[in-house]
Amino acid sequence: MSVESSPLPCSILLLAGGRGQRMGGQDKGLLQWLGEPLIAHLQRLARPLTDDLIISCNRNHERYAPYADQLVSDENLDFPGPLAGIRAGLLAARHEHLLILPCDVPQIDERLLADLREIAQRNRQLPVMVRQGEFWEPLLCIIPTSLKNQVEQAWQAGERSPRKILLELGGVALQCPADDPRLANLNTPELLHPRAGVSE
Repeated sequence: MSVESSPLPCSILLLAGGRGQRMGGQDKGLLQWLGEPLIAHLQRLARPLTDDLIISCNRNHERYAPYADQLVSDENLDFPGPLAGIRAGLLAARHEHLLILPCDVPQIDERLLADLREIAQRNRQLPVMVRQGEFWEPLLCIIPTSLKNQVEQAWQAGERSPRKILLELGGVALQCPADDPRLANLNTPELLHPRAGVSE
């Protein structure tokens, strides 16, 4: 699906700015899966869908730059969590909606993203989040950039939970099965490389 035929023009933010604690402190987005960095799998999916591809990263900027139109970083250096990257993405986004994807879900497909955008098209002023079974997945979402001030106010008030903020802003669900394989989160060495462990 091309940018022009997209049901909802979006900037897309790939979150790769975490500390990587479950990966022993390694930069998760650059770890290999099926012979390529995780970020490459997400970039290949997202690239045809937007003319504004943003990566949130806090290190290895020169390695991420070829995958994005823009890079954003947290304003402080102590890895304050994914909401910091979302704030930066909302400020940088060139479209009225920001589609957010974490770098460790490389099996997401075009159908899921199209479903997200179709729901956002019908609820243009509200955030849309994936809900997997009974659990919200707030880092798989679309946020209207018009909500950036409300997100910023919640941040300044000390809130750090994207799920709580997006629900308070009227979050709408894209319901997915609890065992949906597209949502497999490859956030440990064993999940990335179940037989061999993480390769350098």
